[in-house]
Amino acid sequence: MEWEFALVDAETRDVSNEATQVIEELGENNPRVHKELLRNTVEIVTGICDSVPEAMEDLRETLGTAREIVRGRGMELFCAGTHPFAKWSPGSLTDAPRYAELIKRTQWWGRQMLIWGVHVHVGVRSAHKVMAINTSLLNHYPHLLALSASSPFWDGEDTGYASNRAMMFQQLPTAGLPFHFQTWAEWERFVYDQKKTGIIDHMNEIRWDIRPSPHNGTVEIRIFDGVSNLRELSALVALTHCLVVDLDRRLDAGERLPTMPPWHVQENKWRAARYGLDAVIILDAESNERLVTEDLDELLNRLEPVAESLHCADELARVADIYRTGGSYQRQRRVAEEHDGDLRAVVDALVAELEV
Repeated sequence: MEWEFALVDAETRDVSNEATQVIEELGENNPRVHKELLRNTVEIVTGICDSVPEAMEDLRETLGTAREIVRGRGMELFCAGTHPFAKWSPGSLTDAPRYAELIKRTQWWGRQMLIWGVHVHVGVRSAHKVMAINTSLLNHYPHLLALSASSPFWDGEDTGYASNRAMMFQQLPTAGLPFHFQTWAEWERFVYDQKKTGIIDHMNEIRWDIRPSPHNGTVEIRIFDGVSNLRELSALVALTHCLVVDLDRRLDAGERLPTMPPWHVQENKWRAARYGLDAVIILDAESNERLVTEDLDELLNRLEPVAESLHCADELARVADIYRTGGSYQRQRRVAEEHDGDLRAVVDALVAELEV
């Protein structure tokens, strides 16, 4: 798991560009902490874990140490898809050639990437299963995005979207929805073409929302907006783990995994980004539709046996709490309304949600 945090000043609640100093204090070679594109961002990662509870405990340990260091420097850890009012500046870019080249190439859109997310890697035993799983997971894209949506504000304004981050990140070259491949050979040909034409130099520059990660032996799910607290994060990771393992087992049973036309997948992404938990999503190739939360009720019930076998039944059950009590984007808007539009109060609320 990879969990991106912004550093925010304890007084102003604006972002603070001190990630380098924080990471140095945590240990420059600490495998649990990574630098990112921006100097206001610290990424906390887990090792290889066998279960969701193990991964949560791994994160909790690093998080406790990191928060102590961050607070000692007059800052707080903050996680949401976007910061409600922060602005990008040239001084926020991490000093690394690959990041400088990214901004040079992508220009205005690259400079807008003041965004944070969560990435979940799930191991898959055979490369020959990966692309079928990758493509079938797109059927559940709107569920995962709607549950995690936490970026309604941008540059001090309410965008009208539950996840503005999802719409912004797809503007980068090679980002957004993956192509619908079914075989590993198709993927290899695609990567060859990308490298030969200079679109990418390295495979990790393919920034799809769901992508193979060959050096890890995983499918990497990158759909999520930033998540503010461990409880919701554990629910989302449990759902992700169960979905991938369920598809893997269905392949073992000889089943052909369900897919949808790319135009339905694209529409579902937009609907989830725009309407969040109120999205009416397209369910299948026959164009049937349903409210995303109603479909989640059925999905969670179907995945209960899988969760039991993976030792994450309690965490999976928490998914329903997100849409029954309100997602992050809904909570943020509620706080803004209660404080007459003061977006510093939104940052306060998000910081307070992070309990280690």
